[in-house]
Amino acid sequence: MSEKFYYITTPIYYVNDKPHIGHAYTTLASDVLARFMRLDGYQVKFLTGTDEHGQKVEQAAKTAGMAPQDFVDKVSQNFRALGDILKFSNNDFIRTTEERHKKSATALWNKLVEKGDIYLGKYAGWYAVRDETFYLETDLKDGKAPTGADVEWVEEPSYFFRLSKWQDKLLAFYEEHPDFIAPTSRRNEVISFVKSGLRDLSVSRTSFKWGIPVPNDPDHIMYVWIEALSNYITAVGYPDELSDTFQKFWPCDLHMVGKDIVKFHAVYWPAFLMAAGLQPPKRIFAHGWWTNEGQKISKSLGNVIDPINLVETYGLDPVRYFLLREVPFGSDGDFSKTAIIQRLNSNLANDLGNLIQRTASMAYKNCEGMIPHFQEFTQEDLDLLYEASNALKSLRSLLQEQLFHKALDVLWTIIGNANRYIDHQAPWSLKKTDTQRMGTVLYVVLEVTRHLGLYLQAFMPDSATKILDLLGVPEDQRTFAYGGCDFSLKAGTQLQEPTPIFPRYVEN
Repeated sequence: MSEKFYYITTPIYYVNDKPHIGHAYTTLASDVLARFMRLDGYQVKFLTGTDEHGQKVEQAAKTAGMAPQDFVDKVSQNFRALGDILKFSNNDFIRTTEERHKKSATALWNKLVEKGDIYLGKYAGWYAVRDETFYLETDLKDGKAPTGADVEWVEEPSYFFRLSKWQDKLLAFYEEHPDFIAPTSRRNEVISFVKSGLRDLSVSRTSFKWGIPVPNDPDHIMYVWIEALSNYITAVGYPDELSDTFQKFWPCDLHMVGKDIVKFHAVYWPAFLMAAGLQPPKRIFAHGWWTNEGQKISKSLGNVIDPINLVETYGLDPVRYFLLREVPFGSDGDFSKTAIIQRLNSNLANDLGNLIQRTASMAYKNCEGMIPHFQEFTQEDLDLLYEASNALKSLRSLLQEQLFHKALDVLWTIIGNANRYIDHQAPWSLKKTDTQRMGTVLYVVLEVTRHLGLYLQAFMPDSATKILDLLGVPEDQRTFAYGGCDFSLKAGTQLQEPTPIFPRYVEN
């Protein structure tokens, strides 16, 4: 078994509504990294799940005329279903109503009390139910939260976490770990927030009951952020810090989050952990938001993008490809039908699909349905083969920084070079003049295609499987350990009869 470990998480998603494109986007990015790391020899823990407590959920359940537990049971299942449809490869799904999570959150609370970092006081201030967040008077804009959410004045007894004492320690931690928050714009935003001054944080509520009770004071329930964030350590066995799982996977390698919750993950969470004597995660990446045809997405506008509908319309792998190629990850992006159809037909059908179809079809027809035999390679052959086999170094580096669009650029550069190579070599002409050279040219492109198939398993798993099946690559030779010339395609291996892997999309 591998001794390399990798732990990646998505946020746990609120169950007050059904899944939308934002949920799919975060989990997709995490899925690509999880798949890539497995292919690269790591034991991977990939966690997603649902956040099922809090006033917002309690109100949504009431509106639906359901008991809170029945409501969260139903809506949580929608997020599992989304994962099944989009074929996410998470190997754990956590729900904050599970006993393992209640045990973990309670243990973290007790540890913070033991360390002297939680005390009882009184809270008075503005609270936005939608954001599950308290705001200062100076934060409000036109009487609303900065997010546009309605606020209400709240006065109640509250436990507080001594966040103020962690201000300098957090700033020192950011300085020592420059890659802890990405992209740079979010890092700067967080540092600016912390430098502006941290106040102690209210971490309990008494005005509603749907949550985990505060130990020894059941009139209070734990505030959603201290409770929900602890899911990341719940899933690796906390409070058993000596467990095999905790030792292997904590600290977490990457928390993938949306930009709206970076503060909670990059300020509150590391402070809670350090106060409890635990290591903070290694990295937090906050991605951007999508608009729809240039408009902000909102339920009131009726332009919420349903990821399941997208998959039904365009296909799973084209949707996965589009979401990660269209926009630099970390920036905001705009979804449009024109853009996804352009990507599908240009990049997938024309560039990659045509490369595979014309090469494999020619080999199938002219080389007895087998991988062709080859002669000595020319420098042009070797250059293309080297580019394909050597791409893994660039992919590792780019994905370590969550630069998905640049990783795909690397692959499409190879695809473009392979298409130009085959146009220049013209095996259809060589068929009449030099069949041995024709076989060598086809072999080179098929071997390049094998590498593309290996790499694309992380991004478009179903299509990559079809590519590798077509070439007769054994199922036990599909990890990155089988890249390079030592495991090249064997001449004489049976090819499958080629069928288009990326058909053109035609609107009805």
